[in-house]
Amino acid sequence: MLYQLSLGVGSTIGAGIYVLVGTVAREHAGPALTLSFLIAGIAAALSALCYAELSCRFPSAGSAYHYSYICIGESVAWLIGWALILEYTIGGSSVARGISPNLALFFGGQDKLPFFLAQVHVKWLDTPVDPCAAILVLIVTALLCLGIKESSLVEGVITIANVAIMLFVICAGGWLGFQNGWPGYDVLKGYFPNGASGVFSGSATLFFAYIGFDAVASTAEEVKNPQLDLPWGMCLTLSLCCFLYMMVSAVIVGLVPYNAMDPDTPISSAFAQYGMQWAAYVISSGVVLALIASLIGAILPQPRIVMAMARDGLLPPIFSAVGQRTQVPTLSTILTGICAAILAFFMDVSQLAGMVSVGTLLAFTMVAISLLIVRYAPPNDMPMGGVDPSSPESLALHTGHSEADEGISEGPFGNAAARSLWLPNT
Repeated sequence: MLYQLSLGVGSTIGAGIYVLVGTVAREHAGPALTLSFLIAGIAAALSALCYAELSCRFPSAGSAYHYSYICIGESVAWLIGWALILEYTIGGSSVARGISPNLALFFGGQDKLPFFLAQVHVKWLDTPVDPCAAILVLIVTALLCLGIKESSLVEGVITIANVAIMLFVICAGGWLGFQNGWPGYDVLKGYFPNGASGVFSGSATLFFAYIGFDAVASTAEEVKNPQLDLPWGMCLTLSLCCFLYMMVSAVIVGLVPYNAMDPDTPISSAFAQYGMQWAAYVISSGVVLALIASLIGAILPQPRIVMAMARDGLLPPIFSAVGQRTQVPTLSTILTGICAAILAFFMDVSQLAGMVSVGTLLAFTMVAISLLIVRYAPPNDMPMGGVDPSSPESLALHTGHSEADEGISEGPFGNAAARSLWLPNT
């Protein structure tokens, strides 16, 4: 369960928290930013509960793709699978390209970065190439190929360091606030400068700060007790992230009036106003660690979705092979890692970032619909079992197409579904 928690928190707490605080406070919520985080957290919790129930009923590495395949049909699942792969690839590439600029502070500026860390402008390309981003993606890919234990250890260490930095922001900022009387809350327009509409519009923007908990569902076949570990992992992830988000936002909007916040570096600039310029290095370290943790969380689910699609015959069966020693889908991991590295090196994926939101929206919608189908379909048409992690079909033991995967049965709405995914646990 600790691995699920570290993976979920690491994937969820990205660099967005270090930027969104200023943007949403200035443009939408004002001092009520904490309420916006709470509302967004409640909305994310509803989605997480859908994931939690379906992951208990159908534990599989395919996550939202797998649930759609069983409950809705093959064609919709094919669309969701590719939407998720696109989402994680673009998301991982964009995260990787954000690391190099944040490292500039430690070297004294962008011009002083080593050549392998700096973005390089090429005449025949419209956007600068980023060798640092590509190298980091390849390093993360190699780490994931070593095995789930090794990658979980690294993810856990990075997540602990990132949470420690956020606790520093909360504690040090709280001390400054009590020493100076919380000037950020003493504003003319009051606690709700834009009314309730500003709070809710801010929560709509902040909802994407909670995306990442769904990565926990992709590890369903690598835990001993998915019925216990997955729901607790997702619920604890969101609870911890919501608490940290609310505390950080409450402190920062109390230190600096919302209309005076720096939209780009709200936290470090808030500390700088109180003479703590050195805190910028701590905050920048948190940003870099958060980006690396998010990168691991973005690369990890991709090969498992590819593997699940290959099992069901929607991709060549070679992608369902699992390494004998590492027990991870090595070929799928290498392929998705190389694609993400190429994107991170050559392309400015910020223009494609909207597609990440579309993929997330599709996945969350299909998961909610799948849960409704599970709840209201006749029990005989919707068995409650899934892939048992101890069965030959599980990721830990799967080495190729099993004979059970070849059998096809009809779903509750006339859709084909793999027979092995329909058999109840015994």
